[in-house]
Amino acid sequence: MTAASSFETRPLLVELLTEELPPKALNKLGLAFAEGIRSVLDKQNLLGGACVTSDFATPRRLAVHLSHVLAQAPEQAYTEKLMPASVGLTPEGKATPALVKKLASKNLEHLGPDDLVHESDGKQDYLYAKGTAPGRSLADAIQEALEHAIVSLPIPKVMRYQLADGVSSVKFVRPAHRLIVLWGGNIIKAHALGLEAGNESAGHRFMAPAAISIKHADTYARQLLDEGKVIVSFNERRQAIAGQLQDHAQRLNATLGTDPAVEALLDEVTALVEHPTVYVGQFDQGFLSVPPECLILTMRLNQKYFPLFEPGTGQLTHRFLIVSNMQVADPSNIVQGNERVVRPRLADAQFFFEQDRKTPLAARVDSLANSVYHNKLGSQLERVERVRQIARYLAAKLDADGDLADRAALLAKADLNSNMVAEFPELQGIMGAYYARADGEPEEVVRALGDQYRIRIDEPVTPDTITSTILFIAERVETLVGIWGIGLVPTGERDPFGLRRAALGIISAFEQLSAGGYLATPNAAGLHVRPLLEEAFRLYAAHPLNAGTVPEVLGFIYERYRNQLGSGYDRNVVDAVLSQQPPLHEVLFRIQACASFAERTESASLAAANKRIANLLKKAEGAPGKVDAGKLSEPAEQALAKVIATLKPQADAQFELGNFTDSLAIMAQAKEAVDAFFADIMVMAEDPAVRANRLALLDELHGAMNRVADISRLAQ
Repeated sequence: MTAASSFETRPLLVELLTEELPPKALNKLGLAFAEGIRSVLDKQNLLGGACVTSDFATPRRLAVHLSHVLAQAPEQAYTEKLMPASVGLTPEGKATPALVKKLASKNLEHLGPDDLVHESDGKQDYLYAKGTAPGRSLADAIQEALEHAIVSLPIPKVMRYQLADGVSSVKFVRPAHRLIVLWGGNIIKAHALGLEAGNESAGHRFMAPAAISIKHADTYARQLLDEGKVIVSFNERRQAIAGQLQDHAQRLNATLGTDPAVEALLDEVTALVEHPTVYVGQFDQGFLSVPPECLILTMRLNQKYFPLFEPGTGQLTHRFLIVSNMQVADPSNIVQGNERVVRPRLADAQFFFEQDRKTPLAARVDSLANSVYHNKLGSQLERVERVRQIARYLAAKLDADGDLADRAALLAKADLNSNMVAEFPELQGIMGAYYARADGEPEEVVRALGDQYRIRIDEPVTPDTITSTILFIAERVETLVGIWGIGLVPTGERDPFGLRRAALGIISAFEQLSAGGYLATPNAAGLHVRPLLEEAFRLYAAHPLNAGTVPEVLGFIYERYRNQLGSGYDRNVVDAVLSQQPPLHEVLFRIQACASFAERTESASLAAANKRIANLLKKAEGAPGKVDAGKLSEPAEQALAKVIATLKPQADAQFELGNFTDSLAIMAQAKEAVDAFFADIMVMAEDPAVRANRLALLDELHGAMNRVADISRLAQ
């Protein structure tokens, strides 16, 4: 490294050339590698103020370019708290052995007692070492940065491989072959994974296989593109692929579709190529008789192709786009080769579909007895029977067709043993719907089978979708109760059975049942979550569950709702409503009412009073009895009793009609009487009878004020 001014900045390049990296993790690896290098150099104050970090990642390399890096960091002020002065100094002011040892551990042996600063922490004097120290050099810091970046990579699976010496071995995501560390045009000494830093990289494996000497950190990307046929920026490659895909689709009067899988596939193919070029392929139109989901999945999942769709109808066409890692003048061999490869895949899908069609879906149900759902919960057939009974329970509560709900539940898992689902598990439910339609099953059943794996219900429920919604809820309730009941509750980020998703799905279904008019407010005799969970729990008699399953699952559902609502509503309002565990379909209406109440001038005073009442009632011995009007001797308590007698029937009437805002507004009129009561009345009177009567009066007030929400939780 040539001499440089202490304050001079130059660009820094670090590249690690490897075997092909895991494509689904590549972008994260590139970002993490760049951040690992940057963070250490930043911590060592080696980055100039205008430094820009550029991350690079291709199938065979991770790299980072930092635009302004110092050769040596500026001097740094330091303050080291050492020890109490009484411990560090003798009565004569000499250094004790303890102080000498401490200074040595801090590399401050050159300091003596006179060099130290005395400062008090309010209790005793401490000795501090203060001064400036030379900044860290880039030559020293780069090794630490490299090691940190490599260790910090989010590697999905590490492999151990032997180095060239035939003796040593290292662990990394893939074997590494070259290491570049360039500051400007100068190589900085560093090593990693058995490699010494140099300035040689490699271009495209086929189009430019020769080694490339990188002249300068700033010429890296351009040299690799011009000499090596490699676009090193992940984002630039992604944009190039996306642009080519759109251009080809437009020329063919087609679209890539709107499925989120398109974006995921775009990320994946970006991680598979270094010089992307898009070509057009096609397959025999006879394959379009197979359900399009089968063809789309095999093309995307197995071949990494982009299927094309008709712009108006969204129907699958017989053309697809290939993202190749080769740019050639005549791509016919590439195109024909890919067409030959995809044909047997599509033929397999066609064969599976035609073979599955020979067995009616209903005839597959009995075979589910041979498929284990969970060793503590029985077979898939046992599960089906539980879901059927839950579905009939739901249909009765929602005044829906019980036979349709039962039929949908019976057939819901019948496609699990089909050839197509065995090959493509992602098509569960989808294939069941195709087979059910081919068997002449009712359209409501067909729809239910196809919709059963949705994440949530996002439209108001209608007569056409009520059977789908019933199956959707029944499956999730059966899963939640069963899996939770055998102790497999979510922990941290782990939720292998998707219980959080199941709870949110149930919440969405109740919201949309309400929106569709299937759950009225009030709904005393209708569908409620706790009885539904209890019904599911009862069905596990052959596989006993933990006794506390129902209240735990119920609390879990409301907790998920709390987290979901917390981003859109005041947290105190959400807590005030959900603490009551009201019917799920009423939650949003109650939150809106409670939010409106919180804006009233009376709310703060009533919330505080309600909190005080709750605390008094907790201290009471036994349950409060009924109010004895004859024992209300004080004007303030008589006035409060009169206000309660007047307002409570009105508030209750509005509550029963589902007019939660009006119900709370009526009770807000009690503010003056409540304030006067607490100003003039000693609740915990010495006379036990008087005390009990006043507590009974407050209990009546508490019940009247908290039917919609626990308004004490609005108190700040």
